[in-house]
Amino acid sequence: MTGGASARAANAAVELQVPDALRPLLEKHLDFLELAPDQLLDAGGRVALMRRARKEIREMLATEGYFSPTIERKDLEDGRLLVVVTPGGRTHISSVDLRFTGDLTGGEGDRPARLAALRNAWGLQAGQPFRQADWDAAKQRLLDALSTREYAAASIVDSQAVINPDTASAELKVEVDSGPVFRFGPMEVSGLADYDASLVERYRPPERGEPYSQERLLRFQTALQNTSFFASVVVDIDRSTPTPEAVPVRVMVIEAKPRRIGFGSGISSNTGYRVETSYRDAHFMGQPWTLVSGVRVEQRRQLGYADVFLPPSLSGHLDSFGVLAEHTNISGLQTQRQSIGVVRTIPRGSMENRLALNFQHEILTPEGSLRSSRSALTANWSWTYRAVDNILDPRRGQVVNFQLGGASRAFLSDRNFVRLYGRYQHFFPVGERDVLILRAEGGMTLAASRDGVPQDFLFRTGGAQTVRGYAYQSLGVTEGSATVGGRYLAVTSAEYVHWYEGNWGVAAFVDAGNANDERELFKMNLGYGVGPRWRSPAGPIAVDLAYGQSDHRVRLQFAVAIAF
Repeated sequence: MTGGASARAANAAVELQVPDALRPLLEKHLDFLELAPDQLLDAGGRVALMRRARKEIREMLATEGYFSPTIERKDLEDGRLLVVVTPGGRTHISSVDLRFTGDLTGGEGDRPARLAALRNAWGLQAGQPFRQADWDAAKQRLLDALSTREYAAASIVDSQAVINPDTASAELKVEVDSGPVFRFGPMEVSGLADYDASLVERYRPPERGEPYSQERLLRFQTALQNTSFFASVVVDIDRSTPTPEAVPVRVMVIEAKPRRIGFGSGISSNTGYRVETSYRDAHFMGQPWTLVSGVRVEQRRQLGYADVFLPPSLSGHLDSFGVLAEHTNISGLQTQRQSIGVVRTIPRGSMENRLALNFQHEILTPEGSLRSSRSALTANWSWTYRAVDNILDPRRGQVVNFQLGGASRAFLSDRNFVRLYGRYQHFFPVGERDVLILRAEGGMTLAASRDGVPQDFLFRTGGAQTVRGYAYQSLGVTEGSATVGGRYLAVTSAEYVHWYEGNWGVAAFVDAGNANDERELFKMNLGYGVGPRWRSPAGPIAVDLAYGQSDHRVRLQFAVAIAF
């Protein structure tokens, strides 16, 4: 069907009459359609404009498969110019000739299956309309399917689309040369000044003899880029190399400034207002070690820390050691803690194991009760499985965490104890945008008494991201007028988030949980409420108005709701 003039053409010197399906394409690219009525053309100008219109319209229609259009001019009574476009018949693909040369055509290994898969994946078939964009995209997909794995030098050596305007048909011919198989060879590093090439080798470069893979190169490049050592990293190979069987892996880096000082401020519904300063040194003591240190002052918590992170070992282990001094005043319990420890983290895809050895000393001062101190040398193991679609904004998947730790009086500790903890979080997508979040966590400290056990190895709960509607860490064991940690923990939660168009949503939730020192006296505390959500770059910001049913209070609590 032929459409009339567009709404914008009513006030223009030139109108366009064209089928509605093609109007957006032409109106987007024909700038002479913007001529105003006071820019009326004389006879010579109209002839020149129509010459230009025919050339540009033919070129644009050809990209959509219309190779025989008619383009006519009509002078309207009010002096304006009407350009009438009849596109004619659309060209369809009549045949496809797809040819391959090079190593891929050999009959060994998986070559025949891969060759068949490439033919099956070719997107343009006889009978389909011909579009230039589809033709270009199909060739690029074919080339990418070859060049991103093993055949890095693959190229299209011949490509033709033979158009027959009389029959409105297109014969497609493509010849692809796979070239030889590429395998990774030695690594060549440039741009290093402060660090040695052995640092780069710790981030698991491609092994010699490994088949070429663009994804493998990008993974290696990302691992280097995510360190604090480099401001820029480019990893690539020479596709014209004379030795494709051992192509060098070129690593070009620009080192980052090793030392940085940072300042920050914020607020938390759990610990109040916050100011902090940090210092980072990625060349600590002249080694590729990263020192991360800082001081943080919050209303209910103050701490200073210094951690040193070593580069990954050749087996992928991440080691660190550090010290910490902390003072807290939460739910009537003042705690002074000093600790020193070492940690080994072992990442394996979606799983992470963490082993830690830590010595800590703490002094507890509960309001209305006696002051006490305790020390412990603890060994700890943590296992995390994280399989979510987006770690900062999960909508599907699950996160599982188990922890096991303990201490013995035979090794610098005041009491024998073993701590067990588990947490499970599941994200269920609902409809197009919504999500249902279920969470459960539980813990148990096996000890004759909580006395002598550090607070980190006991349990308190309440506050944002735990049992909402209750003050931070206010659910636990009463000692004097303070709340201290107990030996048992149980928490459950259900939350439904409805997301609107854009970055805003609203959530409704129900939480239940408690921490106690006697299983026989265990009683769950219920909290529920609603609150808005906003998708920030750091994850959804949750602001909740929550009601704690046990203490009959409404509280405003907020947090970043990521999959931790």
